[in-house]
Amino acid sequence: MTSRQQLRSHIRSLRRALSAEQQHQASLDLVQQLLPRPEVQQAQHIALYLTNDGELDTSPLIHALWQQGKTLYLPLLHPVVPGYLVFQLYKPDSLLKPNQFGIGEPELNCSLVCPVSQLDLIFTPLVAFDAQGQRLGMGGGFYDRTLSQLSSTYQKPALIGLAHDCQQVESVPVEAWDIPLPLICTPSRFCSFSEQ
Repeated sequence: MTSRQQLRSHIRSLRRALSAEQQHQASLDLVQQLLPRPEVQQAQHIALYLTNDGELDTSPLIHALWQQGKTLYLPLLHPVVPGYLVFQLYKPDSLLKPNQFGIGEPELNCSLVCPVSQLDLIFTPLVAFDAQGQRLGMGGGFYDRTLSQLSSTYQKPALIGLAHDCQQVESVPVEAWDIPLPLICTPSRFCSFSEQ
């Protein structure tokens, strides 16, 4: 059985190998997949992330959502509780600075932070996923820890993982703390996973 670290390394190399043209087309196709979805149409407060390490480019999605008048938030490393995220308002004129992982995030302003439970939708990054909706992240556990605070019966936020098609694998090795995703969108399809 492939270890989580081997799988993570393999899939990261696959997505980094995509050409700039493939990446660009994938990001445009993603927008076409997502915008008509009721989960997106009905959401006003939406958290997403800035692309890093060959991830599916979220820039066209961000601009499309702004054009629709959506209120967007970016994850920041929690300033007090290590290993967790907070989500802060993100506008076109927001100033970004690199965090410890080199990923852009706004300067912390507590008055602009939105509690996770008040978000309507969170788009999550992932490294690999399988047909059961299991998600393998980068290994830091930030999303798993942050989302574990939500009640198992929560109605919102909706969670949608974003990935290239090449990131689907036969089976993701699961750990007890992993939070599966009910929805995953790739440039070619929208996947819904019912409770197993």
